[in-house]
Amino acid sequence: MSDPRTKGSRWRNDRIWQAGFLVGSALGAAATVIGRRAERVARRGLVDWPAAERHAVARLRSAPGALTAAELQASEPSYAAAMERIVPRLSAALATELPGVVERSAVVDRAGWVHANVATFAQLIGQLETELLDQVVPPGGGLAKATMALANRWVTTRQLGFLLGFMGWKVLGQYDLALLTAEATPGKLLFVEENIRATATALDVPLEPFRTWIALHETTHAFEFEAHPWLRPYLAERLERQLSLFGKEASGLGREALRGLGRAIRGEGEGVEHWMERLMTAEQRALFRETQAVMSLLEGFSDYVMDEVGKDLVPGVERISARFHERRHARRSPFERAVMRLTGMDVKLEQYAKGEAFVRAIAAAGGPAALNRLWAGPEMLPRHGEIDDPAAWISRVAGATDAPAS
Repeated sequence: MSDPRTKGSRWRNDRIWQAGFLVGSALGAAATVIGRRAERVARRGLVDWPAAERHAVARLRSAPGALTAAELQASEPSYAAAMERIVPRLSAALATELPGVVERSAVVDRAGWVHANVATFAQLIGQLETELLDQVVPPGGGLAKATMALANRWVTTRQLGFLLGFMGWKVLGQYDLALLTAEATPGKLLFVEENIRATATALDVPLEPFRTWIALHETTHAFEFEAHPWLRPYLAERLERQLSLFGKEASGLGREALRGLGRAIRGEGEGVEHWMERLMTAEQRALFRETQAVMSLLEGFSDYVMDEVGKDLVPGVERISARFHERRHARRSPFERAVMRLTGMDVKLEQYAKGEAFVRAIAAAGGPAALNRLWAGPEMLPRHGEIDDPAAWISRVAGATDAPAS
């Protein structure tokens, strides 16, 4: 005869086991539901763009020289008047009409510049998102991977907010052109009045001529793209290929990317190969260098024009140019140098200097005819290495055309 106490104990144990099974099942089901929900949220995107914009604008509130909407509006006639003088002079100098540019300009504050560029950044990241999200949050990956993806998005959102805030404090003007859109709509000229005023004050130069000088640079960018319809799809195709290759290779970057970032922060290997290039495959590196050569031409040509055409348009242009270039190459704090290396802005500064030296050498050797030939088509663009060696470009072009010898 069995002991009733033994039966009771077994019954209680069975009940506990059953309850535990039910609780475990419920927790498992809840975890599955939470995981799927987290996965859906994580797959909405790599970046929370509204939050990134808020972080950038919040950083810029502490920047000196903030202007009210009324003050921004009051400066618009100055830019309109400058553009009315610039466009005919520039059209005559470059033998190209630029209709509509005056009407496609706007005066913005730093926050306005951030707002305009969030869409551009989102478009670039959007080219990578599907590929990267499949790697970071594979369908059915569960709560752990989704949680990690959400943490990465939190960090990335704040990093991009910091980057946009940093750039929003630096940019003076911009020819705002969406390279990756299907519609070939012309760009818009943006003038960041708060930064322009602050820079004119720092350089101790008159504001009105400085505004005209900056507007001349950005209008030249409009000439480069709008007078040569082949240039936009040419750059867009290379950018899309770079982004596509990056998306496919991104899963293998990991530790090497972290090592590259560390070297960039410490400033190791400067002047040899940019840290971003060391993360690229041979095909990516070739596309990157090809694109950098074109960007150097774009920036250098605009710098050349703003000084040459500015001689008859901008009072005191020599003094403005000298002070501006001196400040551009002034010694920066270690923090600022690190940020510029990490963001690639150091590459942009190098583009200005190399590109202008290249364009001046071409102009000295062949005059306006040689400068016009630069824009004749993709085959006439400088190749990697030719930006540093203008004679190589002249020799190559002279072999295919009647370009004057140096």
